[in-house]
Amino acid sequence: MPRDSLRLWDPVVRVFHLSIAGVFAANYFFNEAGDDWHVWLGYYAMGWLLVRLLWGFVGPRSARWSDFWPTPSRLAAHARSLIAGRPEHRLGHSPIGALVMIAMLLAMLTVGLSGWAMEEIDALWGADWPLQVHETAADALLALVIVHIAAALFESVQVRDNLPLSMLTGRRRRLPDDPGR
Repeated sequence: MPRDSLRLWDPVVRVFHLSIAGVFAANYFFNEAGDDWHVWLGYYAMGWLLVRLLWGFVGPRSARWSDFWPTPSRLAAHARSLIAGRPEHRLGHSPIGALVMIAMLLAMLTVGLSGWAMEEIDALWGADWPLQVHETAADALLALVIVHIAAALFESVQVRDNLPLSMLTGRRRRLPDDPGR
């Protein structure tokens, strides 16, 4: 193990991330809404969403909601550091990144619940609004994914650390003032 890196992202967080990304891409771009693959992948994603929600309470520090919840003071400090051109090299999610992540999770939940409602609630058969909610939430999620990817690339350049690679390997560069160096 290189001395200048540490294990940050645990397997649950990494498999969740890759699973959700794969399901979203498959269902948004390749699977026809309502076909069997679309439905089952949606249920799979909702199962992972539940796992990730619970993991935020019992998982390791970097996975916990308390470690990165975007409080107003955390958001303001992060925004000030970006505006000043002094990006913070922080382990885990940045406060603004956490805000986007929470928005993505809520959009995923909305996509999943509206898809489930269209499939399982007979009283909604033929109603247009569940499909509108489903499609609007999926489009919002696509926009958030684009922001997420762009921000990860931007932050990678700013802090000189390959953030997308860290989600694949689970490893991040140590902070400059980390005594473990």
